[in-house]
Amino acid sequence: MHRRIAVLCAASLALALSALAPSAASAAGEIHPGVQTVTAGAQCTANFIFQDANGTYIGQAAHCSGTGAATDTNGCTSSSLPIGTAVSVGGATRPGTLVYNSWLTMQGRGETNPDVCAYNDLALVKLDPADVGRVDPSVPGFGGPTGVAEAPTAAGSTVYTYGNSSLRGGVTKLSPKQGAIVQPQGNGWSRDVYTVTPGIPGDSGSGFMDAAGNAIGVLSTVQIAPLAGSNGVGDLAREIAYMQANSSFTGANVVHGTQPFNPNLVSAIAGS
Repeated sequence: MHRRIAVLCAASLALALSALAPSAASAAGEIHPGVQTVTAGAQCTANFIFQDANGTYIGQAAHCSGTGAATDTNGCTSSSLPIGTAVSVGGATRPGTLVYNSWLTMQGRGETNPDVCAYNDLALVKLDPADVGRVDPSVPGFGGPTGVAEAPTAAGSTVYTYGNSSLRGGVTKLSPKQGAIVQPQGNGWSRDVYTVTPGIPGDSGSGFMDAAGNAIGVLSTVQIAPLAGSNGVGDLAREIAYMQANSSFTGANVVHGTQPFNPNLVSAIAGS
């Protein structure tokens, strides 16, 4: 059983979070992986910076714009806000625009593969041209990403992620995390992952990297059973391939970080 982490969609919880930390629209600093995004009151965490000939984008989970219950996990049947929806992006001076959503794409083309429907959970938010100069594609603390790769399948494979839930009240020392693959799911479309502290509401959409710094996944679910406390991480390489094959974003891909990947840089995030 899985539950989407974006339970912040509930209006009451969104209001509660607003008292804990600044909104994404008021966050200081550059636009980079790990900033908060807010879509119609639902706070998530951006994964990576994407680019093609038509613009610069920041990635989030497709379910971050979902309009149904937190338990609505099938992207082929779950409702979503439309393309064109405004999204607040941390560090940006103007709202971004939702331009790609895997849920809407799957519904538009009549996708029937149950694994794809359950685990394809990627969206792109186009940044306003005025904010493109504020973008830094490097992951805070870790550096990278160094590229895109299929997520590891071997149990125990090391992964790294950066969550930015408002529930942490701005304590950035709790954002960078190391974890391990537990098992694959959905015929390769997802991985169950344990991290030192599990992803929590607001971490939805966080990017995952492998031991070489490759972008490998997007945080999509928190698992209730049988692996309580683990997270479901969608395979980013497959999600990108689906986007390129089934939408106008045929050339959109992850931008490499300007800082070299080094997991030992975690301590550098303190105070940032």
